[in-house]
Amino acid sequence: MKDGKEFKPYVPAEKAVSEFTITSVVTGVLLAVVFGAANAYLGLRVGMTVSASIPAAVVSMGVLRILLKRKSILESNMVQTIGSAGESLAAGAIFTMPVFFLWEKEGVSDAPGMLSISLTALMGGLLGVLFMVPLRNALIVKEHDTLPYPEGTACAEVLLAGEDRGTSARAVFAGMGISAAFKFVIDGLKAAAGTITIPVRALRTEFSTEVYPALIGVGYICGARISSYLFAGGILGWFVLIPAIVSFGGDTVLYPGSDGIAQMYAAQGAEVIWGSYIRYIGAGAVAAGGIISLVKSMPLITATFAKTIKDIKTNGTGMGAKTKRTESDINMKVVVTAIVLLILAIAFFPDIPVSFPGALLIALFGFFFATVSSRMVGLVGSSNNPVSGMAIATLLFATMALKSAGNSSAQGMVGAIAIGSIICIIAAMSGDTSQDLKTGYLLGATPRRQQMGELIGVVVSAVTIGGVLTLLDAAWGFGSTELSAPQATLMKMIVEGVMNGSLPWTLVFIGVFIAVVIEVLGIPVLPVAIGLYLPLKLSVPIMAGGVIRQMRFRRTKDTDGEAGSGILFCSGLIAGEGLVGIGLAILAVVGMSDAIDLSRWFDAGMAGGALLFLAAGFLIAWYSARGE
Repeated sequence: MKDGKEFKPYVPAEKAVSEFTITSVVTGVLLAVVFGAANAYLGLRVGMTVSASIPAAVVSMGVLRILLKRKSILESNMVQTIGSAGESLAAGAIFTMPVFFLWEKEGVSDAPGMLSISLTALMGGLLGVLFMVPLRNALIVKEHDTLPYPEGTACAEVLLAGEDRGTSARAVFAGMGISAAFKFVIDGLKAAAGTITIPVRALRTEFSTEVYPALIGVGYICGARISSYLFAGGILGWFVLIPAIVSFGGDTVLYPGSDGIAQMYAAQGAEVIWGSYIRYIGAGAVAAGGIISLVKSMPLITATFAKTIKDIKTNGTGMGAKTKRTESDINMKVVVTAIVLLILAIAFFPDIPVSFPGALLIALFGFFFATVSSRMVGLVGSSNNPVSGMAIATLLFATMALKSAGNSSAQGMVGAIAIGSIICIIAAMSGDTSQDLKTGYLLGATPRRQQMGELIGVVVSAVTIGGVLTLLDAAWGFGSTELSAPQATLMKMIVEGVMNGSLPWTLVFIGVFIAVVIEVLGIPVLPVAIGLYLPLKLSVPIMAGGVIRQMRFRRTKDTDGEAGSGILFCSGLIAGEGLVGIGLAILAVVGMSDAIDLSRWFDAGMAGGALLFLAAGFLIAWYSARGE
């Protein structure tokens, strides 16, 4: 498009090829379920999710081209479009919706049914896709040269590479198989310890790490820089703050603890100090980090929103007849009608705990944050999109509005979380949809068919997420060691803190000002704050993965790009652990988990766990060095 030249996609607009077929839809739906369930499990364990767009593109390429011998690149693109929707909807849902289950255990509200969860997720997902329809021409087409959309461009490169060779899918499937085996041995057979803990008595704390390959894979995908920030936050919490609290606390009883600090440490170790105090400091740091990120982005956000609205008015909204296949969107009259009906459904459907004013708030904040999210991922990629900051800002505003209106009861808190959930899903889905539309624009896909594929992916994923959340809660319970649900716990604390002032505000503001100091030093706040908020045992394996990635970079002098075998292998590790985690949850619910438990016969203990940890690191290093 530079110098007045028209952009030419890989498949010309005049050429008609297979795209929206039964094969592509069915395969995409299966991937949406797989990646959605796996990312939900990962996010509930460590508070982080990873983009499934590139792995979905690789798997679609492998399945359609290698196994099914189909040759249409647009058919493969449709598979990844539908498949990636599951991960994005899961990411938005697991950051907020487990709060409903936590409140049910505390007697604050009734347990949410699968229908309520799925409908709430469905509303947010559909709105996220529909809000993106009028934005496509302004953001994807008119700003093709200025908005790179990193993941969308990378997906296009993966699919184009598949025109020459389609073997990269092996890396994903190899990772899935290896991680599944590790997870089953550790948590299914219980033949090795999943966590290694070493007391550091001189500092009155402990060093610990989990041994699962998926966590090392997360670190590899994030890279050494982000992993080191997470690890730094963990070191600050476990080797600075915990020793300080234990050393100076003595017999002091400090809220929310109920016993003297020294007695708590002597009885339960450093873990109880983290749960009673560091978690709140970390929550303050994460909340402040999200808001700081949002505030820093406000000039860009404001300019983006104004420019996008201007472009829509100037360039049209897609209501006119299109002469080219590659310019055909869903009819705008259908889009506007569907958005109005969805807002009314949110307001009046009894299984969605949102009032009519709350639904109007969703319409206003939803379109604003959809616009922001779409442009932000175009500039900096999905991994740097401040969705959590948007969710925190929405929760704060909604909770304060409900409280000022006199609705500070449990019903008001439930309503605030429901509003935050839908907004969070809208932001996540609009970002994913824009990346997929960028891929389609480069390849020459039909936008209308892609948008229909996104809607199908949303419907399937919304139904799936209700079952996944209900199953995981029944198996282990949110807030447990297995599923700490850190982001949801943070959202819960924010709402409760605003409504009834139950938070230990001194600890929270310590975290806030730690975040301010980090920002003044010029260090990214959110990854350090998340590392402070999470247990150290999660940061250590993530750091190990980052170190392996850095060693790979130094040896080969390249970054093992988005489609590199190491990245794809680690994506498979994450998916494999998530799927086995879901399977083990089913066994726990039906009472069969004890039948495969080998720990009653022998205990490999931490030695076995240490060997598995080293083996996982070696396999990642070896596979990333192989190349494809």
